[in-house]
Amino acid sequence: MLNEIRAFLRNVLPTPIYDCLRFLRRWRDALSSISFVLDGSLTLSLRERVRLVKQLYVISFGVNSPHTQDEILNFIRDVLSLNPESQGVLVEAGCFKGSSTAKFSLAAHVAGKELVVFDSFQGIPANDEAHSRDIFGGAAGFKQGDYRGTLDEVKTTVRRFGRIENCRFVEGWFDETMPSFKQPIAAMYLDVDLASSTRTCLKYLYPLLEAGGVLYSQDGHLPLVIDVLDDDDFWTREVGCRKPRVFGLGTSKLIRIIKEASLPVAS
Repeated sequence: MLNEIRAFLRNVLPTPIYDCLRFLRRWRDALSSISFVLDGSLTLSLRERVRLVKQLYVISFGVNSPHTQDEILNFIRDVLSLNPESQGVLVEAGCFKGSSTAKFSLAAHVAGKELVVFDSFQGIPANDEAHSRDIFGGAAGFKQGDYRGTLDEVKTTVRRFGRIENCRFVEGWFDETMPSFKQPIAAMYLDVDLASSTRTCLKYLYPLLEAGGVLYSQDGHLPLVIDVLDDDDFWTREVGCRKPRVFGLGTSKLIRIIKEASLPVAS
């Protein structure tokens, strides 16, 4: 029924009005977009900030996007605020149809960074993780093949909407591709759904994150992922450092970690 209503409104309303209603439907996205546009601390001019936000919405309207603009803008804001001396790349793990990749590629272009995209391009791997409900009471479950976007689909999306010249795609299962990756990372964004995939990303990528670098996970609403992030023993034994402070842990879908130089590496 909801899809039928959307199709009806799309057919009867002028496009600018329909798009405006979609913009206002998610008030948090609207506030985040307005805040970003008004943020004079960013290196972009007002005109460039408006243009970037407009591009993000064009992508969301044109591609299946299981994220919010608020989530994307939080990461982009940190990317655009990186230390100019940072030599690290940007990393995205899990990209589905490429909507987030296209958006992050625009930020990578502005920041003069390479965006390294890790994905199997086969969807969620086979797993026996017992997801049922998220922390907000919503249903949660991930079957093999869910959220599949082929490499060609993702590249087509980025070519159409983003900056593919700033992207490098690493195809394969995380536990096969990430161990050989050794570049310093300035910022990374995880949208991998499974606790096992989160563990793999943290184990192999977090040690590469520069001091002051930022890590986001879009999976902070999943109890099994929260268990991984909150596991002191996992951080010490597998990642090689004390558990960092995780902002939003247990309360927010989007969690954030700022890597501190003072956290010692376990011997």
